[in-house]
Amino acid sequence: MTASVFDHPILSGLLGDDEIGAQFSAAAELSAMLRFEVALAEAEAAEGLIPGEAAAAITLLQEHFVADLDALKLSIGRDGVVIPDLVRQWRAALGEHGTHLHFGATSQDAIDTGLMLRLASVLSTIDQRLAVIIAALDGLDGRLGTQPLMGRTRMQAAIPITVSDRLGSWKGPVVVQRAAVRDMLQAGLSLQFGGAAGTLEKLGDKAVPVRLRLSEILKLSDRPQWHSQRAVIAEIGGLFSQITGSLGKIGQDLALMADNGTAVIGGGGASSAMPHKRNPVKAEVLVTLARFNAVQISGLHQALVHEQERSGAAWTLEWMILPQMAIATGAATRLAGDLLQSIERLGER
Repeated sequence: MTASVFDHPILSGLLGDDEIGAQFSAAAELSAMLRFEVALAEAEAAEGLIPGEAAAAITLLQEHFVADLDALKLSIGRDGVVIPDLVRQWRAALGEHGTHLHFGATSQDAIDTGLMLRLASVLSTIDQRLAVIIAALDGLDGRLGTQPLMGRTRMQAAIPITVSDRLGSWKGPVVVQRAAVRDMLQAGLSLQFGGAAGTLEKLGDKAVPVRLRLSEILKLSDRPQWHSQRAVIAEIGGLFSQITGSLGKIGQDLALMADNGTAVIGGGGASSAMPHKRNPVKAEVLVTLARFNAVQISGLHQALVHEQERSGAAWTLEWMILPQMAIATGAATRLAGDLLQSIERLGER
């Protein structure tokens, strides 16, 4: 049993997304953090900060290391973050090379960078799904765009329009948001690397070269540490909210059109009490997910307030909010693609 609808054994069939959700599993998180450590060792060895054989041993951790999850669960209750005990476990597995692992880094470097690596996969999936949604809208326009439709303003009949006019209002924002996703992916999400207080003091004059190498290995953008400057998280969450908002508008319109007979949506929507009904379930859920993310974005804006060089409170709040927003966005893009492809008719009868 779970308190989250996104991984609930039943409700996740409606509101969850297995592909996006997998990026927020413990296995994915641990793997991404180890990728950071492996890349860091490679970069530091290239700059002469640690021995090459140590970097090679750290690389091999990816093949054989198995984390003690019970120990991690106990330790995070004490430390507030997973990295101290995880580093202990990694070092124990490395033996004599263990002292060279995590050199110059801090917990937040591994955790935030691991998150960025996983979010890159999330955004890539969303990009592909938005392309499917745009293609479905174009297909509807080609098939049904010339059909007449009554334009409505403030829920009242206004002037005649065509189905194409309404489809255009749906498509425009999605095209813009897909471009924003692609721009973010092309620029590269942000590497986090600052050490204990953001100064990389242990690396001396090698700090900038190591950070550059690390960003290149991980295919992330090289930028100064952002331990307490969290606009990058709010920006990604904001994009999630915009995407679900645009898809929620499509869902809301289709639910209303199904009510007034200007849309016929196939597939599902059965009622236990009224067998003749076909409820616009997917359209309704798009509205729900849009409203959910709209609420969550305020929490990410609360998490912008980090005291001094690092905040435990604000950072932990992000862990509670951003994964759910990502999965909600995944569910919305999945449902919107299915919904648009199930439309049988649009326009006045």
